[in-house]
Amino acid sequence: MNLLNTNFRSVLVVFAVLLLCCAIQAAGLRPRRGKDAPYTIPVVVVKYFPIKGDSINIAVTGDWGKSLAFTRAKTDSITHGLLDSLREASRFRRYKNPNAEQSLQYNIVKTFEFLEPLPTKKKVGDEPPMTDYNAIMQRIDVKHWVEDEGVKEIWLWGYHGGKIGLWESNMAGPFGDISNSDRDTTDLPVLKYTYTLYHYNYQRGLSEAMEDHMHQIEALLNFVDGRDSLPESEWDTLLFWGKFVGWFPGGGWAQAAQNISKERRCGWAHFTPNSEKDYDWANKKYVLTDIEDWKPDGSGEKQKMNCEKWGCNSLKWFMYWMRSLPGKDNGLVHKGKPLTNWWMFVGDFDGAMIRKAKLTK
Repeated sequence: MNLLNTNFRSVLVVFAVLLLCCAIQAAGLRPRRGKDAPYTIPVVVVKYFPIKGDSINIAVTGDWGKSLAFTRAKTDSITHGLLDSLREASRFRRYKNPNAEQSLQYNIVKTFEFLEPLPTKKKVGDEPPMTDYNAIMQRIDVKHWVEDEGVKEIWLWGYHGGKIGLWESNMAGPFGDISNSDRDTTDLPVLKYTYTLYHYNYQRGLSEAMEDHMHQIEALLNFVDGRDSLPESEWDTLLFWGKFVGWFPGGGWAQAAQNISKERRCGWAHFTPNSEKDYDWANKKYVLTDIEDWKPDGSGEKQKMNCEKWGCNSLKWFMYWMRSLPGKDNGLVHKGKPLTNWWMFVGDFDGAMIRKAKLTK
């Protein structure tokens, strides 16, 4: 009798688990790992190489006509560089703690290659045609990859050269388009889950590809922090743009030349703590900054710093800045509330939105 009861209970447990799984699937929610575990980002890579003989057709790309073999090798090299750099950049303050754990794990699950020009659609006026992202997504059956295989990012390799328009990042999903684009909600298929498309340019290098991710991070954190709905005069009150980046109200970073002697916070993609203008990554003037011990209330240790800290190099600056973002086990507090792992908005955007997660707990 006890054995029968035990077997019956086991059957009930299995049945309950099956019902739960069905409910999750019906609700359109993909099961996730722990909230603060390394977030896995499956990636599909898509490459467009318009060829003429054994080379890329420069008449199509505008300024890139190297051999197909060289271009393939370059895109492969940068792609693998991105995988390594993005993983490593998600280690909170690794420049101080070599054992810091990564928050992001990237895996390439599929690569497509098309020996033809990028599909485009006409724009109003004399502007170059825009990349037709819907056509590309239909070509690769993005619905299958996102909804069945759990893909979260599409890495698109193409060109620019004044011949086509593009967005460095673009997003679609149930929570809208939060990206470094015009946020047109019709230029990508809207699916059950969110995915982000990055459009890289093989006329450029690893640093420029990383910069695409930098701007996407900024877009996500500004959205979560509420900057999109605030007037510029109030941006200095925000946790990310005001206290982490260090926005100056009434002109912002454009005032940097006049304020170079002032203490700085952490900066953003185009501006290091000591920058005086856009893309001023190699400025050797010293400023006081708390970037390596940033605390929202400004009580962190400040140190004199110039571009030598990041090798006066844009790629190294991006890595350094990303490692300064509050990540796993950051131990930071704002107004009595612990800061969350901000990488969750990159690695699990849908989960974060469902949980209504913010920059603080």
